[in-house]
Amino acid sequence: MSKLTVADAAIKLGISKEAIHNRIRRGSLKSVIIDGVKLVVLDAKTITSTPRRITTKQTTNTSSNDARYYKLLEEQNAKLQSRVDMLEGETRSLRDQKEQMLIDERTKIEQIYKDKDEQLKNILSAFSSKLMLDTPKDTNEEEVVEAEVHEKQVPQERLISLNKHLKSQNFTKKKREKIKEKFKSVAKTDSRIITIGKKHYIDLAKYDYSDLSL
Repeated sequence: MSKLTVADAAIKLGISKEAIHNRIRRGSLKSVIIDGVKLVVLDAKTITSTPRRITTKQTTNTSSNDARYYKLLEEQNAKLQSRVDMLEGETRSLRDQKEQMLIDERTKIEQIYKDKDEQLKNILSAFSSKLMLDTPKDTNEEEVVEAEVHEKQVPQERLISLNKHLKSQNFTKKKREKIKEKFKSVAKTDSRIITIGKKHYIDLAKYDYSDLSL
């Protein structure tokens, strides 16, 4: 005969502590209290007659719970791994998009500068062409003036353009325009006026132009 605590008796018999207390209340198990501690009195007959069903059931339940727990962990790990893979994929995609955006912006900037350079070249080319066209024109005009002067035997230093003469006078703008119109109307028939292109030249040392308001 042995005296065991409720917990030890439960282990010994393979049942729960509640079952021990229930048997004590029913009287199927004896108990004593020593120093304030309840002890279960067990003999060889009680130990051998008590079936150990709880142990097998507890083991089965424990194994089943462990299996469900590990299965839950595996499912959660699989979900987390799937989430990690998705985030890594999104990160790679965003990085690739950022790199492509930088490449596109650089290409746009290079194209803008290229277009500006081309526009500048065209402007400079057009300006140069204009200068090249204007220079021969001025030269030809001077040659025409000299030829016209030589033909009419007028000393070149005596000639002055009508515009230049009018600017040197204290005429109002309205009066200058009026005088120009008069010269323009008689330029083709008046021998006192030398016309080169659209410009009119006069010889003040030789001719009087008072009839034309000069």
